[in-house]
Amino acid sequence: MAFKLQEYIEPDFTEDEFVNAPEVTLVPCPRDMAAPDNYHATSIFPEYFKINGQWLLAEESRMDCLPVYEDGRVYVREFRNLKKDDLVVTGRSEDCEEGIYVHSHCFVQDAYDVDKSFSFRQGRSRETGFSFDYDFLYDLMKHEKEYGSIVWVLGPACAFDQEARLAFSKLISNGYADAMLAGNALATHDLEAGYLGTALGSDIYTQRHHYNGHYNHIDTINKVNQHGSIKEFIEKENIKDGIIYSCVKNDVPFVLNGSIRDDGPLPEVLEHTYIGQDTMRKHIRKATTVIGMATTLHTIATGNMTPVFRVMPDGTKRPVFFYIVDTAEFAVNKLSDRGSLGAKGIVTNVQDFVINLCRGLGIE
Repeated sequence: MAFKLQEYIEPDFTEDEFVNAPEVTLVPCPRDMAAPDNYHATSIFPEYFKINGQWLLAEESRMDCLPVYEDGRVYVREFRNLKKDDLVVTGRSEDCEEGIYVHSHCFVQDAYDVDKSFSFRQGRSRETGFSFDYDFLYDLMKHEKEYGSIVWVLGPACAFDQEARLAFSKLISNGYADAMLAGNALATHDLEAGYLGTALGSDIYTQRHHYNGHYNHIDTINKVNQHGSIKEFIEKENIKDGIIYSCVKNDVPFVLNGSIRDDGPLPEVLEHTYIGQDTMRKHIRKATTVIGMATTLHTIATGNMTPVFRVMPDGTKRPVFFYIVDTAEFAVNKLSDRGSLGAKGIVTNVQDFVINLCRGLGIE
């Protein structure tokens, strides 16, 4: 059977609840970075607003932001990006009472997805069987390679194992990555592996510690900074493999966000938090599948930016798929607790996940 995305359910705006709904109330911002009282905060779901007799969809939504009306469209902006006199939607109802409709049941579901009867093992834990998830992912990734945009969110553990690092490099080289979001640590340890064969001073194959290996990651950062950029370091130091190498070689953009505990950092690391967030969101605005691996905070941050739907260039609407891969059930569950209700967790180590994914996709 050919792979098929879930169909979007368009609201029937001829129904009485929509026809009889009042217009939204638009109130100007009193100053930069400040919303009016009773502002409406957006969710991960499609949201429609009745303005000038039309129900307008906020097309590029994200959680905990503000719908702003401008030039006949509804834009979704972070509080910090509000400007004085921006017209913000106010009201906190969701079922047309204030001209606001939150479309939470927006995709056709399979029967087993909507079965609310009592049953065991409905969570995502180390006891869950993930065979179906893998099979679905194989088909999804092939579809996304041609029609979508796959964004990866990686923690440093993704570079700690030789086979996993090689497998992820193959995913990039074979067109299964449109952008990568990470931090200073992932890039540092991956480049360290290409430069010195270690990650945090331990051999990425044998895991044996090198003498004075605790210098290796900062030696790598320092050498990159001597060259002035990651690209120059790769070229001048004759780096031949790795995750970052594959991104550079295949023109896959990567966003490296800084943190308070970074060493160095590498020259491409974005040290201003909000510049980093805006740069991440530039890629999330196009993402149709997001996979976060071995990084709780970066995955939650990305989850907060990711709605459950995407409006495609031709105007069609489709689901956005979000996966978190981690050995800890805590990480998987915390993502849902933070509002990313559509996220699915796969409880396993990233080495097994990436290698299985490559094999399932037929990548040698």
